[in-house]
Amino acid sequence: MSHRITLALAAAAMLAVMCGPAAAQSFEGRKKCSSCHKSQAESWGDTAHAKAMESLKPNTKAEAKKKAKLDPAKDYTKDKDCVGCHVDGWGKEGGYTVEDPSKFTTGVGCESCHGPGSKYRGIHRKAGAAFEKSKKTAPRQTLADAGQDFSFEESCNACHLNYEGSPWKGAKKPYTPFTPAVDKKYTFDFDKYVKDTKAMHEHYKLDGTFTGEPKFKYHDEFQSKAKVGEKGSED
Repeated sequence: MSHRITLALAAAAMLAVMCGPAAAQSFEGRKKCSSCHKSQAESWGDTAHAKAMESLKPNTKAEAKKKAKLDPAKDYTKDKDCVGCHVDGWGKEGGYTVEDPSKFTTGVGCESCHGPGSKYRGIHRKAGAAFEKSKKTAPRQTLADAGQDFSFEESCNACHLNYEGSPWKGAKKPYTPFTPAVDKKYTFDFDKYVKDTKAMHEHYKLDGTFTGEPKFKYHDEFQSKAKVGEKGSED
């Protein structure tokens, strides 16, 4: 091996040690998302996902808890086997913690579906400003490269299909006690429920800042029926 190559490899190794692993995506909370996407945030506030933590409180959803062999009088809001499916970013950087429940990560919100926003939120803001100024568009791929999730079906499955005997291959403990065997209403069909505005937020017209792939598979359908609301650069 030549002296030059040896030096190059040594320099690369030293750089890796100095820099360490790539910074993880961090959850930022809905307050930052909703500062631009006001209509979506307001609509989300009326959904079941927004109130997800409420169902863990004592004496709420009592009949459902009894069916699932849970104690309806118990406070499950700090039960670490339960909380993860009722908040944003459980166990991840910037996400909800039992120790600091004051964060804007209570309930199942923006980043539970779209992914932690620390790296792509700035791209939205800059591209939105450029579009507003000169109608210059940006490739949607830049958002995907920065961690925005344009599929998110797996994120939904991780809670709704996480039970023993589930058809979803990713199921693992701690399992949800709310299964189709307990009540048929817990049968989960992503393609059905992603269109249910009682579970998800309403969709609003987007200004076209981002173009190209990837797009959520129902993007065009949602936009064809979307309402007009506050400006938002990408959904």
